[in-house]
Amino acid sequence: MSVSRGSIAAGLALGWCADRLFADPRRGHPVAGFGSVAGALERLAYADRASRGAAYAGTLIAGTIALGAGMQRMTRGSRIARIAATGLSTWAVVGGRSLGREATQIAAYLERGDLEGARRQVRNLVGRDPSGLDAAQIARAALESVAENTSDAVVAPLLWGGIAGIPGLLGYRAINTLDAMVGHKSDRYRKFGWAAARIDDIANFLPARAAAAYTALAGPAFGASVRQVLTVVRRDARRHPSPNAGPVEAAFAGALGVTLGGVNEYAGQREDRGTLGDGPAPTPEDIVRAVKLSEIVSVAALVTAVVIGVRR
Repeated sequence: MSVSRGSIAAGLALGWCADRLFADPRRGHPVAGFGSVAGALERLAYADRASRGAAYAGTLIAGTIALGAGMQRMTRGSRIARIAATGLSTWAVVGGRSLGREATQIAAYLERGDLEGARRQVRNLVGRDPSGLDAAQIARAALESVAENTSDAVVAPLLWGGIAGIPGLLGYRAINTLDAMVGHKSDRYRKFGWAAARIDDIANFLPARAAAAYTALAGPAFGASVRQVLTVVRRDARRHPSPNAGPVEAAFAGALGVTLGGVNEYAGQREDRGTLGDGPAPTPEDIVRAVKLSEIVSVAALVTAVVIGVRR
């Protein structure tokens, strides 16, 4: 058996366990370092043109993939080194433990009636302005973020790691980070961030649908049948403006028996995300349930990624 065969799978499992045990580092996070480099390059390269944004995104993504490929080549002679490098990369790009921790803290603030604390905390998860949100709106925002980030920060990096090893892990995280930085539809980034947003849509297309499928399979643990969850996804996902957040958020709404969606405000821009699901508005208890659902989906994604990694 070659060094690569099985070592990628073992490294993915090691990195996933490290994320569950240690979460993201408080300081010196590699993704934050990438964001600093991307921000510095943006200041040099920015122009209100799609072509300039495409060159910007392409340079950063290609460079990150090349870094991952270099790490993979450097460890081709040692199974232990390959497992360690893959594990470290997985830990750096997967954010399941931190996601759950942030959401659980929001639920705790809401349960205590500390609306200001919940508003401060939810800023760590959402891009919308929380200053005018009431308790129900904060609960909805938190639950939607858990759903979307379960796909973006857990399922997608694991699956891309299984498919493409270290370059897949690092390349995907670069794509997703650039989308968060420049992919939104503000006046500054409408053209410059177009390429980053479209690349992220492509990279997340299959992982988002895998996340929705895992959520449907987990539905019976939360009182919803697989069929009920899939019905909500088929009916409501298209109402969401994002082709990838829609299926995942609709699946979480169906599995947890709540209604998500509505009008959100981002940097002065109002966005109608449609209505997803049939139940009542989310409560703090539903946020905690969403975190548990996210953990089940995370395990399912890990198993899939490991199976793919073993067969590479």
